[in-house]
Amino acid sequence: MTVVNPILKLKRLQDIDVKGKRVLARVDYNVPMKDGKVTDDTRIRETLKTLEYLLSQDAKVVLVAHLGRPKGKPELKYSLKPVVEVLARLLKRPVAFASDCVGSEADEVVAALKPGAVALLENLRFHAEEEGNDPAFAAALAKHGDVFVQDAFGAIHRAHASTVGVCKHLSGGIGFLVQKELEFLDRVVNNPARPFLAIIGGAKVSDKLGVLDKLLDKVDGLLIGGGMAYTFLAGQNVSIGKSLLEADQVGEAKKIVQKAYAKKVNCLLPADHVVVQSIKPDAQTTVTQSMAIPSDMIGVDIGPHTIEIFIEEIKKAKTIFWNGPMGIFETEAFAKGTLEVAKAMAQATRHGVTTIVGGGDSLAAVAKAGVKAQISHCSTGGGASLELLEGKVLPGLAALAG
Repeated sequence: MTVVNPILKLKRLQDIDVKGKRVLARVDYNVPMKDGKVTDDTRIRETLKTLEYLLSQDAKVVLVAHLGRPKGKPELKYSLKPVVEVLARLLKRPVAFASDCVGSEADEVVAALKPGAVALLENLRFHAEEEGNDPAFAAALAKHGDVFVQDAFGAIHRAHASTVGVCKHLSGGIGFLVQKELEFLDRVVNNPARPFLAIIGGAKVSDKLGVLDKLLDKVDGLLIGGGMAYTFLAGQNVSIGKSLLEADQVGEAKKIVQKAYAKKVNCLLPADHVVVQSIKPDAQTTVTQSMAIPSDMIGVDIGPHTIEIFIEEIKKAKTIFWNGPMGIFETEAFAKGTLEVAKAMAQATRHGVTTIVGGGDSLAAVAKAGVKAQISHCSTGGGASLELLEGKVLPGLAALAG
């Protein structure tokens, strides 16, 4: 397997002897919850291939994961306990649970595991030492395994105790989910079918500058939408009214547009907008007649003309990478641009185009549009996929490579 970071020689799960061993597996169960119930089990399902392989090898499987941002101390709404029921149903076997990821209870739950059994330990981020990559905390986690398997693609761009620290104590490799993610993203980075189109949205320019700069060295077309588009428009001296603006990023946004022009990359910004006077679900929406937004209005979605233009670009592409919604799609009245892009991506896939969607909001959008199954690859890690496309070496992979 080629990987996006070619300097890394990563072992794969199938290359490691896990038979009968205790396997500490880092998974990404940072799943949406409502009223103590998992509302989308995609990230859990994505780990099943790895877990079923480990169980077929009679491994004792110890799962560690995080959920949300509990600020380094226990918080009931961020407990992983609701995941147990879902995972047990999907695996068709009991799943043990420990109410902490280190300490005596965790030790006892792990010690009681029989070959072919699974335990999930409580949220890693209930300890500040997780995000601080504390050596003692990493050592305590590593005590739970003989081998380490990294299958949390959504966390490998973080240098945390469970992604980097444990690798100082345990050797291991990448699970099937991480393998699949790297293979798809490698294809996009190193050998895309052309024309290669990137669609980048979301709220913040500052989060995406690095990847936009690197993408301009690779893509043939770039569509920019979402809240970040208003900063780009401001850089082109277009009035954006009261829309979201990162004033300190206007200069950087201008540089991106200039680089696109110099590279002959077809870089398109919204040509019209859905606007409101205040952001609320029942707000009265209107559509602008041009790129400019009236001084008393706020942009909340791309307009119908922009949707047409973006769909035409999608139809021309052979490889498409999408990260970030086109507007505030969680609100029905502001969702059309995002949902139409999702449907156009699905249509492109049906015509043989390689389509990749990365990031939680974009995944939620393709699910909302009912086309998730029609996308070539839905990446479980938005931040990790962006950093790979940026050419960064991800800490979780570097640590495994030793």
